[in-house]
Amino acid sequence: MAIVIFYEKPGCINNAKQKALLQAAGHSVESRNLLTTNWTIATLRPFFGALPVAEWFNPSAPAIKEGTVNPAALDAETAIALMLENPLLIRRPLMQVGQVCKVGFDVSEVNQWIGLEPMDPVQRAISDSLKHQDLQTCPQMAANRPSCSDVGRFH
Repeated sequence: MAIVIFYEKPGCINNAKQKALLQAAGHSVESRNLLTTNWTIATLRPFFGALPVAEWFNPSAPAIKEGTVNPAALDAETAIALMLENPLLIRRPLMQVGQVCKVGFDVSEVNQWIGLEPMDPVQRAISDSLKHQDLQTCPQMAANRPSCSDVGRFH
């Protein structure tokens, strides 16, 4: 199985679920703090590949929710500069396996990339439950509570 370098925001509910799904499939997860990593253009840009710039952003980030940052209006260079200044803007998680880098956690895409089938029948129930949840949208926002990103700006 793969060794997944997993950049997360500590305390993010969905990042915890995503890591559990990876571990249930037998992957080794090396968690890193997305907010305190010393990002550069060269280290951050590969995670976004050919995705449109607007898909690089965390829609739960306070600056986006407040309308201060409009991802659809940004070019790649400006987007990266903003993310280096404010890592809460970065869509989560960022994952790296070997030299391949990805952003976000679309279950079907991750399954095709490294596999998400549980290694052990005991893990199957957990895995099946998690695969049917929305693992990309902040559950706090759906409950009309501050998102993990809002909470993070006060730490």
